[in-house]
Amino acid sequence: MRFSTGRDFLAQPNKAVTIFGMSGVGKTTLGRKLRGADWFLYSVDYRIGTRYMNEHIVDNFKREAMKTPLLRQLLRSDSIYIASNITFENLEPLSTYLGKPGNPEKGGLSLAEYRRRQGQHRQGEINALLDMPRFIEKAHDIYDYRHFLCDTGGSLCEVINFGNPADPVARALADNSVLLYIRGSEAHRKMLIERFRRAPKPMYYQPAFLERIWEEYKQARGLRRDDEVDPDDFTVWGFEKLLDHRIPLYEKIARRWGYTVDMEQVQQVKTEEDFTQLVAAAIDAGK
Repeated sequence: MRFSTGRDFLAQPNKAVTIFGMSGVGKTTLGRKLRGADWFLYSVDYRIGTRYMNEHIVDNFKREAMKTPLLRQLLRSDSIYIASNITFENLEPLSTYLGKPGNPEKGGLSLAEYRRRQGQHRQGEINALLDMPRFIEKAHDIYDYRHFLCDTGGSLCEVINFGNPADPVARALADNSVLLYIRGSEAHRKMLIERFRRAPKPMYYQPAFLERIWEEYKQARGLRRDDEVDPDDFTVWGFEKLLDHRIPLYEKIARRWGYTVDMEQVQQVKTEEDFTQLVAAAIDAGK
């Protein structure tokens, strides 16, 4: 959804904006602020975890519970109920299910199982993004919200086929919303890397990228077998490479279909009017 001027965007009675960028640039914080106004917040990660990955996540909980004799007995007699309590603020069940590849004695998954879960996440993310236009309608028709904000996950750039001008994910987002890239600073990038080193977390990787960095890591560490890989060490090692891989893709999305603002500008947003003015200014700057 492109506009000739920022004024045209401001004149829209029902606005829809999709925000994307690296972790920590302020997407979730911005969503919280706008939820207090007349904006419906659609979290892609929440949709993945509750709609498309929920059964996988809960089945994994049950597998772990079956290893404990008491819980095994209660599960087999339908005496207990196990569920995933994913919220907008807590996506831990989803990331825990994705896991990390490597040595099983250190909590790692086999590479085959890791690839399988990555594939489930990829399809779930594509489906959740394709659901976005339908949720714009639901936000208006059912919940009576005037405006709509789509908070995408950091891996949006991994599920778009840039070689296809009619890529369905890109078209679903660009035809129905203003795409707004929140650009991080170099200082923010360094902070993310340091934070990740202290607490590595599971990530989604584009399949070809995963295969490449997996082999590069084993070669760099002098390892021959997949089960020799330290899951945390690989995750930390690959994270900086993942950032360098994704940032040019975010920028490509913004150039082709959207607009760009800096994370420092987003941090200054206090009200709905601040946000709409920021988007309008980005449109005028990107004409």
